[in-house]
Amino acid sequence: MLVVAFLIKLEDPKAPVIFRQERIGQGGKKFFMYKFRSMYTDAEERLSELLAQNEVEGHMFKMKNDPRVTKIGKLIRKLSIDEFPQFVNVLNGDMSMVGPRPPLEREYNNYSNHDKKRLLVKPGCTGLWQVSGRNTLSFEEMIALDLEYIEKRNIFFNIKIMLLTFKEITVFGKGM
Repeated sequence: MLVVAFLIKLEDPKAPVIFRQERIGQGGKKFFMYKFRSMYTDAEERLSELLAQNEVEGHMFKMKNDPRVTKIGKLIRKLSIDEFPQFVNVLNGDMSMVGPRPPLEREYNNYSNHDKKRLLVKPGCTGLWQVSGRNTLSFEEMIALDLEYIEKRNIFFNIKIMLLTFKEITVFGKGM
């Protein structure tokens, strides 16, 4: 983790290493989620000009070659290293290891009552959506997978998802 912090600082010495972003958790409760910074510091300001290029149907923004992502950011995202600081969120009780990803407030504000069901459980660092296709899936598919997870969740299902996550982010997979 020190190497990651060093590389982030090397690329942009004035920017923070840790990115803190308000997310919506279980029951609609707001919390700050932590990640290693993988984008330029002006990423949020540049978002409005990129929204027209959104590659995911629904209420979330995803873009394959997002120009806001730094060079180091591309690497740490591919290896999912940018997510490591979320262990602090797990220790704080805001997140669990496995569960639906926590949405941004702007995404949550567009959710239907059906979509909000994904917030019946704590959000997770990884989940069924991430190991089932992640960015290649539509918003509706993400919701369906999150609700399937909620229905099936148990310790063995969580272990299976964590093993699949490990496979995806190591040499056995292609990176998430």
